[in-house]
Amino acid sequence: MAEAKDRVLITGATGYLGRRLVKASLALGHATFLLFRPDTASDLARCQMLMELKMDGAQLLQGSLDDRDSLISALKQVDVVVSTIAGDQILQQLKLVEAIKEAGTIKRYLPSEFGMDVDRMHHAMPPGDKIFSEKRIVRRAIEEASIPHTYISANCFAGIFLAGLAQLAIFMPPRDHVNVYGGGDKRCIWVAEEDVAMYAMLSVDDPRTLNKVLYLRPPANILSQMEVIEMWERLIGRELSKTFISEDEWLSQMDKMPPFEQSAMAHFCHIYYRGELDFEVEGPHGVGGSELYPHYKYVTAQEYLERFV
Repeated sequence: MAEAKDRVLITGATGYLGRRLVKASLALGHATFLLFRPDTASDLARCQMLMELKMDGAQLLQGSLDDRDSLISALKQVDVVVSTIAGDQILQQLKLVEAIKEAGTIKRYLPSEFGMDVDRMHHAMPPGDKIFSEKRIVRRAIEEASIPHTYISANCFAGIFLAGLAQLAIFMPPRDHVNVYGGGDKRCIWVAEEDVAMYAMLSVDDPRTLNKVLYLRPPANILSQMEVIEMWERLIGRELSKTFISEDEWLSQMDKMPPFEQSAMAHFCHIYYRGELDFEVEGPHGVGGSELYPHYKYVTAQEYLERFV
């Protein structure tokens, strides 16, 4: 008889990545539970999403990070916790860390990361440094509490970066003009969100990822911005006009933008001007998703852009 798979609790299940994690968890045969707050009942869109996920096979658990008893009750029904808390709520995970510590039954915790490796970003420029520093606070709390964990470093979500050819706040590929950062030659890692979710869920009961950073770096998707632009030009049979923007020009625009876009521009600087995603995974604390799961067929950058043709 096959061993029963770990039971998984996902917080933020109706969010951008959360719903994909739910689908990946169910596809892999995990009993999958979704934490929802009582006030969700007044949010039509979230209620509908929860019902769709329930129809897919997920189970609902009422609870809140602000209600310790309900949270611990939910935790005692599962083996693994995956958090997708985002934005200015990142530090709310400290409540979850304390509850996991008190419950004492959780085999693995995947905190809300899924981007650049925060321990490689101590030098990040403001205001983009805030998200990294808050995620590091959560990491250190997890480690201090001796909670088994896996950190997912997924680099750049395809829907946010690749879909718009790395244009700020543009989520479909342009067909006429594109801005190029520097010479467009710094390599980036572009990962489809459904692949982020599947790699994450493959890791939850894998002893090779225990207390490590899982780096998602699909080989076919380690491409520079110009390589991606040229790929798109071949698909549409047309050359785009290009404006090449220097790092100084890019940074000079930051203080004219709203705070959220300032943070994004700081991250763009690290990725597309300074090439800080172009490194080799090494050392005892990091493992590569493509090496651990070579059987998994990820979405290539080419395949992703073909969706828009």
